[in-house]
Amino acid sequence: MKTRTLNLVLIGISALMLFYSCGKNSDAKTKAEESSSKENVKTVKVLRISEQEIGREIDYPANLLPNQEVYLAPSTPGRIIRVNAYVGDRVAAGQLLIEMDPTQLNNAIIQLNSLEKDKARFDTLIQYGGISKQQYDQFNTQLEVTRANVELLKSNTKLTAPFSGVVTAKFFENGELYTGAPNNQAGKPAILVIQQINPLKAMISVSERYYPVIKKGMLVKIKSDIYPGKEFIGTIKLVYPTINAQTKTFNVEIEVPNKDELLRPGMYARVNFEFAKENAIVVPASAVLQQMGTNIRYVFINSGSIAKRIEVKAGKRFDDKIEIISDQIKVGDELIVSGHVGLVDGAKIKVVE
Repeated sequence: MKTRTLNLVLIGISALMLFYSCGKNSDAKTKAEESSSKENVKTVKVLRISEQEIGREIDYPANLLPNQEVYLAPSTPGRIIRVNAYVGDRVAAGQLLIEMDPTQLNNAIIQLNSLEKDKARFDTLIQYGGISKQQYDQFNTQLEVTRANVELLKSNTKLTAPFSGVVTAKFFENGELYTGAPNNQAGKPAILVIQQINPLKAMISVSERYYPVIKKGMLVKIKSDIYPGKEFIGTIKLVYPTINAQTKTFNVEIEVPNKDELLRPGMYARVNFEFAKENAIVVPASAVLQQMGTNIRYVFINSGSIAKRIEVKAGKRFDDKIEIISDQIKVGDELIVSGHVGLVDGAKIKVVE
């Protein structure tokens, strides 16, 4: 009897211990589930998306060129008597720069003077029938040819600056023989090279899709890395009328004022076109993430306390902001701007101020 009673007591104690243990495990499991649930909800900050007006712009690389450039040399070989300029000299239009050996010119002038003296005699002879009309015409032809030869020799004996500019190269000294052979990188014969550096010009190749909107007289911005933050305003002077069949581009010539001569031929520059103003979605650049090892960019949107990943295209950048382009994003959406690092699509989120 005592043994039976003892067994019943032991069974009761075991049952109580089992019940207590199950209850404790159940409570522990419930707390763990609650803790895990809380850990899976990520705290984020959001920004309501809105549009702002931006200029639709595009940059083209360009090398600055002299507005005018001449490789100054006579048309025929000869002895150089004097070069009246040095590299770096500023010259004015019409200024005498090069004097060549005048022997040929002097001979031609003597011949011309002789013919001009005979002109009155031939005029008299033709009036009285002393010479034929054919002889008279031949004399006049010889006279005109000699005059033209004198003018040509004058222009090739005393060479003047065709425009105001700067001497940028000199290839001969006084007394040397000019042969007429090419003697520079341009493959042209020259004694001096003169460039006009105010204004300058820029030549760029533009995509054919912009042909309808680029017009002569349009203003453009010129920027150089040498002068950060400084802009030069240029004017489109010429739009070439044909499209390159291989590159699908057309050439545009831009005049660049250079009053202070800060810019120089050969400098690298960027030509900025602003085609139109339009509304766009601009967001903090830090909110746009990039998939590692790819060019894929994406953002997260708050969709009913669920993070929704949306791929976007990056547009124009404005300091710490960037334009994003996507058909899935609209004005009023809540963009996740903080707490989005490590976030995955479909994750639960909690928005805080």
